[in-house]
Amino acid sequence: MTEGGLDGPLRASPQQAIAPAETAARRPSTIRVLEIVLLAAALVLPLFLDHFWVVLATRTLILCLVALSFDLLWGYTGIMSFGQALFYGAAAYSAALLARDLGITSIFVIAPLCTLIGLVLALAMAWFLLLGRYPPSTIFVGLGTLTGAYAADRLARGWYYLGGQNGIPSIPPLTAGGYQIVEGFGYYYLSLGILIALYGVCRWLVRSQFGLVLAGIRQQEERLTFLGYRVQHFKAMIFTFAGGMCGLAGALAAFHDGFVWPNMLGVLLSTQIVLYVLFGGVGTLVGAIVGVASIDYVSFVLADRFPAFWPILLGLLLLFVVLVRPTGLCGLIVSERERVGRFGRAPMAARAPGREA
Repeated sequence: MTEGGLDGPLRASPQQAIAPAETAARRPSTIRVLEIVLLAAALVLPLFLDHFWVVLATRTLILCLVALSFDLLWGYTGIMSFGQALFYGAAAYSAALLARDLGITSIFVIAPLCTLIGLVLALAMAWFLLLGRYPPSTIFVGLGTLTGAYAADRLARGWYYLGGQNGIPSIPPLTAGGYQIVEGFGYYYLSLGILIALYGVCRWLVRSQFGLVLAGIRQQEERLTFLGYRVQHFKAMIFTFAGGMCGLAGALAAFHDGFVWPNMLGVLLSTQIVLYVLFGGVGTLVGAIVGVASIDYVSFVLADRFPAFWPILLGLLLLFVVLVRPTGLCGLIVSERERVGRFGRAPMAARAPGREA
C-alpha cells in the first residue's frame, strides 16, 4: 500500500498539523481577558459607588503604579527591591514642599518633576548597588534597598523642616490650568488614565526584545553575561524606570491625600508592596493590580468587622495564599507558559502552510 494507505505509517497533512497552532493563536489569552474585564470594571466602577469608596479606589489605583514597578523588577528581572517606597515617598515629600514653599501645584510641572526625582534617586541607588565591579547578589540588593528606605524614614521623622513625625499637612489641590483636580471622579479618572498608559508601556516593554533580555537575566544571568550582554546595565535601566513610576505615583498620592508623612517612604510600605505583588501573582503585571485591589478591600472589610485582631487575620490569609499558590491569585487561572510569556516569531508550521509539518 501507499504511504497514506492502511499498511503505511499514518502521517498528518500540513493543514492538519497547522490547525492546532492556528487554533491556539486565535484563542484569547487568559491575561488579556482579565485585563479587559478589569479595565471595563474600572471605567464604570465610580458610577455605582459613593464618594468614600471613590476616594478609596483612587488610592488603590495610585498604589497599583508602585506595585507595577516592583513586578517589573522582581517578576521580570529577578531584582528584589524593598526600596520602592523610598522613591514613592521622596517624590511625595518633594511635591508637598513645592506646593508649600513655592506654591507650585500645576500637574504639568509636578508630574514630570517628581518623575525625574524618582528616576534620579533610583539611578543613584542602582549605581551604588548594581553597577559595582562584581555582580551583586539578590540578598545584597534587597538589604541595600531596605536600608535606604529605613534611613529615609528616620531622616523624615527627625527633620523639623519636613514636619517630623507629623509630616506635611494641608497640601493645596492639584491644578491643571485654572481647574482644580480634587478627590472624587476627576482624580479617579486622572489616576486611572495614568495607570492605563503606564500599564501599556510596561506590557509593551516586557514583550519587546528588551523584555526578552530581562527574562534571560531572571533565568540565566551568567549565560547572558557569557554572551556579551552588560547585564548590570540592563538591571540599572529597569531599576531606574521603576523608580520613575514610583515618583509619579508619589506626586499623585501627595495631592490626593492632602498630606505626607514618614510612613510613605519607610520599610512598612515597601514590604506591603512586595506582598501586593506576591498575593496577586508575580510576573504577570495584571497580578500586581489584582493584589493591590484584593488586599486593600479585604483589609478594609476585616478592619471594620474585626477591629481588634484584623491584622492577624489578614496575615494568615496572605500566608495561606503564598504557601498554597506561590504564583498568587492569578496563578489559579493563568498557565505557567502564559505567565512567562512568548517571545520571537511564530513557529514555522504556523507561518508556512505549504510546508510539511
